[in-house]
Amino acid sequence: MIASLSLILLCQLIGEAVVRSVALPLPGPVLGLALLLGLLLLRDRSKWLAIGPLVRDPTSAKDGVEDVSRVLLANLSLLFVPAGVGVVQRLDIIAAHGLAIAAVLLLSVVITLLATIAVFVATSRWLARGRAKP
Repeated sequence: MIASLSLILLCQLIGEAVVRSVALPLPGPVLGLALLLGLLLLRDRSKWLAIGPLVRDPTSAKDGVEDVSRVLLANLSLLFVPAGVGVVQRLDIIAAHGLAIAAVLLLSVVITLLATIAVFVATSRWLARGRAKP
């Protein structure tokens, strides 16, 4: 379990280091997650990479990275506690700028939904064109 958690955190650290060194406009953990996804995809294609925390053996007593990620996801709500405490500590700012914060949150949700719809439609059309060609 420690090795799997270390792998997840190492991918996040590498992503953060790359983002800060290259000044990418992307969160480091997102790049780290992409790196972890790449490792898992390579592991499924290459048997030599299936070592340590990347082992995918349901009969093994070791916890693979998938098992540790399930535990993290099951307890994800605990990770929001520090953010909630931070919000409670700044209630004066929320009282002063609450309407502006709510407007920005609403606008960002609408923009995110529209961007998601646009990507979904574009991807659907692209995949449909790929299937139509003989």
